[in-house]
Amino acid sequence: MVTKEEVIQALKKVYDPEIPINIVDLGLIYNVEVKDDVVYIDMTMTSPACPMTFFVVALVRNAVLGLKGVRDVKVRLVWDPPWTPDRATEEGKKLLRKLYPWLFEK
Repeated sequence: MVTKEEVIQALKKVYDPEIPINIVDLGLIYNVEVKDDVVYIDMTMTSPACPMTFFVVALVRNAVLGLKGVRDVKVRLVWDPPWTPDRATEEGKKLLRKLYPWLFEK
């Protein structure tokens, strides 16, 4: 059976097409659960109006389906709480600050 850690490592290979940061470090992944051979992922986008939503969801599904022992992937888009740069990992925040310093101005 695949582990949550293996799923997260696969998701780190998926990048937001508009922001050169992987979706884990960007803070788009809210929850990962593995039940037998099905992986459940709660995720969000940087904006509910993101035109790349379905493309990113397809990238997520394909990345996880490529793992041995995964039969299906269920992705649920979550809008609450909304994404902010504060949801990024420390590595993600470092990259965001470098690319978009105004995001962290208060």
